[in-house]
Amino acid sequence: MLTVEKIGGTSMSRFDEVLKNIVLRQRTKGDYYNRILVVSAYNNVTNWLLEHKKNGTPGIYSKFEKRENYSEALDELLLKLVAINAELVPIGLNLIKADEFITERICQAKNYLKSLGAVLATGYVNKTNILLAAREILSSIGEAHSAFNSVNILENNGVKSLLIDLCGFNDPEFLTIDERIQLAFKDIDFTKVLPIATGYTKGTEGIMREFDRGYSEVTFCKIAVAVKADEAVIHKEFHLSSADPNIVGVDKSVPVGHTNYNVADQLADVGMEAIHPKASKPLEAAGINIRLKNTFEPEHPGTLISKDFISKDGRVQIITGTDKVVAIEVHDPLMVGQVGFDLGIMEIFVKHKVSYILKATNANSITQVIWEKDLKPELVAELQSKYSKITVLECSLICGLGTSISKPGVIAKATAALAERNINIAAMSQSLSQINIQFVINRENYKEAIIALNDALCFK
Repeated sequence: MLTVEKIGGTSMSRFDEVLKNIVLRQRTKGDYYNRILVVSAYNNVTNWLLEHKKNGTPGIYSKFEKRENYSEALDELLLKLVAINAELVPIGLNLIKADEFITERICQAKNYLKSLGAVLATGYVNKTNILLAAREILSSIGEAHSAFNSVNILENNGVKSLLIDLCGFNDPEFLTIDERIQLAFKDIDFTKVLPIATGYTKGTEGIMREFDRGYSEVTFCKIAVAVKADEAVIHKEFHLSSADPNIVGVDKSVPVGHTNYNVADQLADVGMEAIHPKASKPLEAAGINIRLKNTFEPEHPGTLISKDFISKDGRVQIITGTDKVVAIEVHDPLMVGQVGFDLGIMEIFVKHKVSYILKATNANSITQVIWEKDLKPELVAELQSKYSKITVLECSLICGLGTSISKPGVIAKATAALAERNINIAAMSQSLSQINIQFVINRENYKEAIIALNDALCFK
């Protein structure tokens, strides 16, 4: 059985446990092989390179964009990466080789960025394309660093390993992402060697252009499809669980066990990515299952995501959501009975490049929930200029997910559970597919609502 396994950044930063729980766990059987590891950068490294994924704190990319001293910032980054190397010496890293590798890679990146900056300064080229190229170069550094170190550590622990550096720093060939991956894995005997691949892949189409920070999952999925893997495994620092244990408590949060790609898409829509939805589509089309495992509970089988799985009992599997959204309601008395009235609203949203997560309607009103970060004064102003009344409400979105929740009483239990805690429902939505019930509530009730719905729907 050939597996392709992705290791997340938090897990990579605890590589001693990755070594023990993932790579060497089958030492007695000598079963190191028949798999490919795709590694993320160590925790926070990509944040330092680009910007912080959650809070937006600018990284080295911002300095290049603003024509500030990015070279000095790269020198400071090198010191941080060398410090990470030093921490890995006790588990087998050859410090001299590791430091030499990352020092050379940083030097190459500086040269590439210097050339891009010179071209940008001429004013003859599209600024957007140059900046995208800079993001590609910077983002690749973290994965190259962790992949080289991983191979070095595994070799020094008796596991025959092979570095698959998909970053293309020393490769002038104009290859697509798929072509680079197919070429890299051609003729490898997976029964005799453990390939370690960078989560970043250089390609003519630019992996950052469409997927940005989801690029390592794109690489992971494309490799799995290319080698016809039997299963794709994602190792993270937590299980895919019925609810966030930090909110409901460990005793009320259990691994889901088995779900499908549709539910995974619903999770991604509210920012709780099991896997990037665009990245996973090739796996879904190829019929390759994804298994989500907790790096630090290696004996647990985790949760399997497959294409056609439908729960037989019609239960809610996951309670999730976000408190970082706003609801925008368009009210207009001319709406009633007007064919295509919402088309004009959607054209304004498209113009401002804003996508909605939930949509609820009645005769004279259309409510859409969007990410708070996407709320723009000019969007609201344009809506106000064209429609009778616009209401903007800071809120939370709570979701009850399952492969099939078409069971009488589910909504009744959910609304009763919220009512018992005096939580008002401002809006709600459920499609005919009945895999996602969505409730819009006051922001301050977010955690209490998660607890209430988890108790009512997942444990009763």
